[in-house]
Amino acid sequence: MKYRGTDNFDHEQQARTGLLITNLGTPAAPEKKALRAYLREFLSDPRVVEVPRLLWWLILNLVILNIRPARSAKAYAGVWTEAGSPLLVHTTAQAEALRTALAADGVVVEFAMRYGEPAIPSVLQGMLDRGVRRLAVLPLYPQYSASTTASTFDKLSEDFTRRRWLPDLRFVTHYHDHPAYVAAVADSIADHREEHGDADLLLFSYHGVPQRYLDEGDPYHCECLKTSRLVAERLGLPESAYRVVFQSRFGREEWLKPYTDETLKALPGEGVRSVQVVCPGFAADCLETLEEIAVENRGYFLAAGGERFEYIPCLNSSPRHIEALRQIALAALGDWVAPRDGAG
Repeated sequence: MKYRGTDNFDHEQQARTGLLITNLGTPAAPEKKALRAYLREFLSDPRVVEVPRLLWWLILNLVILNIRPARSAKAYAGVWTEAGSPLLVHTTAQAEALRTALAADGVVVEFAMRYGEPAIPSVLQGMLDRGVRRLAVLPLYPQYSASTTASTFDKLSEDFTRRRWLPDLRFVTHYHDHPAYVAAVADSIADHREEHGDADLLLFSYHGVPQRYLDEGDPYHCECLKTSRLVAERLGLPESAYRVVFQSRFGREEWLKPYTDETLKALPGEGVRSVQVVCPGFAADCLETLEEIAVENRGYFLAAGGERFEYIPCLNSSPRHIEALRQIALAALGDWVAPRDGAG
């Protein structure tokens, strides 16, 4: 094997500290061809779909990739912006804001996507070429799951097996209960309610995973519940004022319950006329929040007799979110940077 080095390597190059933030990824365009390439990479990850490989290869290539790309392209077209996909736009803004927030510490800040572009290997190569020898990686998944956080680590590890010189590495596995993150989520809900008023019920909607993952030890479900409890406590909400639900299930296997869509369809029958939905598992608005929650699930609730549905946006690149991420990053960077207040 030929190991990758760095361009124009200089043994006297000053060692630098870097922060790499990552998110799930996005197709290159809201078009069938782009969605097919993106979905092939995403759904081929054994961390995402834990099914025997040969069986899954047949299902994926003979069925899913012949049906789903066109449908997904239509959904993406509904949320696409002139600057690109919302996830890419927001993650770019988050990286830029963190770059400014950590400038005084001399930290090289970049972002990459687990699937699609900018890809982890190419971004990592650029950081190493700039002299990064101490690297902290912050996946923007507040709650740990093998299908997201661990998959990101897999991609890093795969890349490192091909490198001659490995950087010192620190990897943030979760921050679901970090005080600054909890405060940021709670404050965004409070701000929304101050402007629009309260609702009969607050729903915390998280991306689902198969129930089997929880049964086999994945802590994701527990961390979602803890995030919701901590946010509710900060808001002073009793247990009757909120619920935790799970969205975006795929296939016929049982996933974490209760399901978001089924809950919203049933709530009007329980006398709930108004709901507010927040998605604390997403660091940035994307297809799953802007289309699935704010459009599709809104329709379910209103069609069932609900009167008022409000989606509370993700934290995106809001100042409170950037400050929370700065504190989380500084805690990971630790003694690689000078001591700073609020490092968690």
